[in-house]
Amino acid sequence: MLAELFKLQAELNQRIGYDTQALKSHFDPQSAGRWLNDYINAAANELEELRNCTYWKHWCKEAREGRRFEIHDLQNARVEVIDLLFFWMSMAQCVGLSAEDVFHLYQQKLQVNHNRQDQGYSMAGKNESDNRQIDLNR
Repeated sequence: MLAELFKLQAELNQRIGYDTQALKSHFDPQSAGRWLNDYINAAANELEELRNCTYWKHWCKEAREGRRFEIHDLQNARVEVIDLLFFWMSMAQCVGLSAEDVFHLYQQKLQVNHNRQDQGYSMAGKNESDNRQIDLNR
């Protein structure tokens, strides 16, 4: 199903002038970076819209009533999560990832995250050396 979503997203991206399929065939770091930053900005906005579905402001009445972080607009929260998926897929496509690539990299990163938990992951000792082994093996 993820592959179908990636195909549909690529079609939408092409319709708005960002041909991520062509980018994958003939990678241009300038276009990729420009498009990636556009999608990062869009995703950041969607995150804010998602947060606004909760009573996140510590000074608001609802927070003072003990309802801070309560989701007050579940329908919209769900739509905002889907909006994030649109932009996430677009960002993946900007860096040349297919649905299959995402699955493959996810499996590797999942193992890294489990290993971190097994080893008592701590921010104080954090480094990214364990991420260096994650690769597409193309």
